[in-house]
Amino acid sequence: MNIPMKTKDELNKEIIETITKIQENYPELSKFEDEMTITIPYEQKVEINEKALIEYNDSLQGMANEYAKHSKKHIVIIGAGFAGLKLARTLNNHPDYAITLIDQNNYHQFQPLFYQVAMANLDASNISFPLRNIFQKSKNVTIRVTTVTNINTENKNIETSNGIFTYDYLVIATGAVTNYFGNTAIEKFSFPMKSTWEALQIRNTLLTHFEDAITANHSNSNKLLSIVIVGGGPTGVELSGALAEMKTDSLPLEYPELNFAEMKIYLLEGTPKLLSAMREASSIKAKEYLQKLGVTVMLNTLVKEYDGTQVLLQDGSVIESTFVIWAAGVKGNIPEGIHPDFISKSNQIKTDSYHRVIAAENVFALGDVALIESDLHPKGFPQLASVAIDQSKNLANNFLRLAKTNLYFHFNMLTKVVWQRWVETKP
Repeated sequence: MNIPMKTKDELNKEIIETITKIQENYPELSKFEDEMTITIPYEQKVEINEKALIEYNDSLQGMANEYAKHSKKHIVIIGAGFAGLKLARTLNNHPDYAITLIDQNNYHQFQPLFYQVAMANLDASNISFPLRNIFQKSKNVTIRVTTVTNINTENKNIETSNGIFTYDYLVIATGAVTNYFGNTAIEKFSFPMKSTWEALQIRNTLLTHFEDAITANHSNSNKLLSIVIVGGGPTGVELSGALAEMKTDSLPLEYPELNFAEMKIYLLEGTPKLLSAMREASSIKAKEYLQKLGVTVMLNTLVKEYDGTQVLLQDGSVIESTFVIWAAGVKGNIPEGIHPDFISKSNQIKTDSYHRVIAAENVFALGDVALIESDLHPKGFPQLASVAIDQSKNLANNFLRLAKTNLYFHFNMLTKVVWQRWVETKP
């Protein structure tokens, strides 16, 4: 039985119809229209049989299906802080990536304003942003509120309290937690401030102290009005400054029964300067400003012990206080599963300049939990929000380049196959 022959116009029409259907099903491929249509022959009076045309269409559809099946890579992001959130938002609605964003909370916390919540100047809702609201129009970002218990890089999955998640790429952006340097007594009796909940605890305790001081005797009142902040970094400086301003502005109006001239605010720092990561001029100006507000700034001062009522310093001196805020240091918040050889002394995950975790395939780390060592930054970059955001932008751009490269590769292969089919069946 003879197979009917197709003219060039008929062939051209059916090929265009096939390409149109592919573009309707895979709109992200429209940018490759030129590569797809260039395979249509231009010789005069060219004819081809229907079998060859069917093979041609099958090649197009098969390659498109194969692309759709293998191109959508799964990125799991652990942590919805500045780094994780920025990465997810940059890749939001990208056709080549399915993203699972995992966090212990269902909201993003704006950490730079924790001190404002702690000092009762802002409500917690003002700095907490629900993740599902942020991604409510997203087609490729899934939110999961759970705790990661283990990372298995060999099997490319993570274990959580709500099950196991597999990944093609894993991004660890779990941030940092308070570092007590192994002192369990300080951890027990002092107040950290690395979450909205901890900031609220400081606020509630602070207000309770003021209420209790109204009815306390003079000695106990002085203890209740004596506040010690340990750590002269940005958090300690912001807290002591905000508290000192409240001492002269709002507190005397709210608590007229108390004599806030007797209120003591101590800022203790173990190094010779405040804001050690910043310029010398910033350190000097911060110290002068705080002292002008009435803060007692004590440099080269290390805390040895704290029992809930007395702060014992390294030199043997004692500060009477029932309220100590610990802002003396942080360490990376690393889930189980990362090899100890690739964790630094500061409990950060070592990565290369592309944010890839050393000796781990398709695993990346960003923000406070990551350490990029270089000649320019031998101790890594500062653990700041701006650094975390910049790192996320860099990694997101690399993912976008990777997707573009993969897309071009798939359709370059498609056109080669289709063109070869045409050459083989050409009369």
